[in-house]
Amino acid sequence: MEIKKTCLHDRHLALGALMTPFGGFDMPIQYKGIIDEHQAVRTDVGVFDVSHMGEVRITGADAMRYVNHIFTNDIATMADGGIQYGMMLYPDGGTVDDLLVYRNAADDYFLVINAANIDKDVAWINRQSNGFNVNIDHQSDRYGQIALQGPNAEATLRDVLGIDAADLAFYTFTTLDRDGDNIIVSRTGYTGEDGFEIYGSHATIQNMWDKLIEAGVQPCGLGCRDTLRFEVGLPLYGDELSEKISPIMAGLGFFVKLDKEEFIGKEACAEQKANGVTRKLVGLELEGRAIPRHGYPVLAGDEVVGEVTTGYHGISVDKSIAMALVDTRYAALDTPLSVQIRKKTFPAVVVKKKFYKKSYKK
Repeated sequence: MEIKKTCLHDRHLALGALMTPFGGFDMPIQYKGIIDEHQAVRTDVGVFDVSHMGEVRITGADAMRYVNHIFTNDIATMADGGIQYGMMLYPDGGTVDDLLVYRNAADDYFLVINAANIDKDVAWINRQSNGFNVNIDHQSDRYGQIALQGPNAEATLRDVLGIDAADLAFYTFTTLDRDGDNIIVSRTGYTGEDGFEIYGSHATIQNMWDKLIEAGVQPCGLGCRDTLRFEVGLPLYGDELSEKISPIMAGLGFFVKLDKEEFIGKEACAEQKANGVTRKLVGLELEGRAIPRHGYPVLAGDEVVGEVTTGYHGISVDKSIAMALVDTRYAALDTPLSVQIRKKTFPAVVVKKKFYKKSYKK
């Protein structure tokens, strides 16, 4: 399978980035170093290439009804310019993907999906559309995307790119004309800090990236994107959500609106909420500095009762921490457990999944 390149690929190479395949793309893991990039976002501002994400536009007379059919959140409550987070589910409650839905109008929606799932998601979206009067336009190749993240993101957006987004509320977006290119500017973020996403043509995104780098903004790779999202308890598809991990198991039931008339997976989620699940996602704090990794066994005594989904030595909190999927009977806060790291086991305790406080501007 041929590895794809984003429209900023040559910029990453010129900056000496460490590159690796991710989601079918050759992506930067780090430039200066994960710790420095992580701290830049927590204390100042950083810029990410997120052009690998997928975009699908759904329009037509049945667009609202159709998107609500494949999406767990309730877009009927959205205003134009609003954004919602939620999931697409299989009938058994397993997760096809987690995604963002942008509402342009009652008959016009913009879906942002995960890079590794683009082909699967687009096939799924098309397959569910029988009987709906909708047009599905796969636009992933049309857009580049950058994310500007950190407490100084708003000022940088204004001072470097000339975009005043002070009035843009959390989880909303606007469309602007930029030298004849229709761009989307949103305020969501995946790092726990204030942040913006800009979608535009490849040429527009390249031009904006160049201006930001020239102004001294720290380029950030996928390495710190993962450490940042993990510390604030945000899930990564393939780790905390998957075809075998439902949003109810992952503790994301808030984004599953069971009072909606219908959506794919509703019955399974309702049953899980009513009767409970056998496994739950929890936070773990380990003694010492041993680092838990994805797939490491979690034990209660000598019994394996779960496995780590993501683990790091937290950069902002200076603790060895993990998220793990464990048997529900061991999911209560303060439950003592242990994690097997190679041939040794290390004591751990169940804690809240949000290891670091978010600093969104709401």
